[in-house]
Amino acid sequence: MTHSNLTIIDHPLVQHKLSLLRRKTTPTAHFRQLLREVSLLMAYEVTRDLEIELREIETPLEKMQSPMLSGKKVCFVSILRAGNGLLEGMLDLVPSARAGHIGLYRDPETLQPVEYYKKLPGGLDQRLVIAVDPMLATANSAIAAIARIKELGAKRIKFICLLAAPEGVEAFTTAHPDVPLYTVAVDRQLNDHGYILPGLGDAGDRIYGTK
Repeated sequence: MTHSNLTIIDHPLVQHKLSLLRRKTTPTAHFRQLLREVSLLMAYEVTRDLEIELREIETPLEKMQSPMLSGKKVCFVSILRAGNGLLEGMLDLVPSARAGHIGLYRDPETLQPVEYYKKLPGGLDQRLVIAVDPMLATANSAIAAIARIKELGAKRIKFICLLAAPEGVEAFTTAHPDVPLYTVAVDRQLNDHGYILPGLGDAGDRIYGTK
């Protein structure tokens, strides 16, 4: 699948950990830890183009001009609830980042998103905003979340998911062609209930041990 704003993160460590996440026998605690590790590696890839500037620091031997992040830091936005499973690892890598949350649930009949919570930091127009959700299935929730983020003034936005369905990629890139999309894999298809196949099941349930 080729889209100009789609990037598949194919690092061997990421792909290996995804395979472990897919296994139905992976216990909750191990699943949660693996997702945290994968999210850190994904954040490394998606933040490659952060702006830097030279600042004076002093080493134990002398002063020097050294590269450091420039301007306001990143804002990660978790699409609840499963997005928190990715958020934690990304904050490990960028602890100075701001974090926001958008709560959406999928209506089981229409598969459309319903917003129930929103809490985001100010100054989004001056930050790179990275929205995170493990699964891009129908993409309805992701599309709605990105629309809300844009309404609040964000100009630089990226979206990260662990797995995507072709239907979700098509819908997302059509709705938000200006938003780069990063994923580890694009799976075969959606089933009749809107779940990704072969997928890994419901990410939220597997993170939190619920059904």
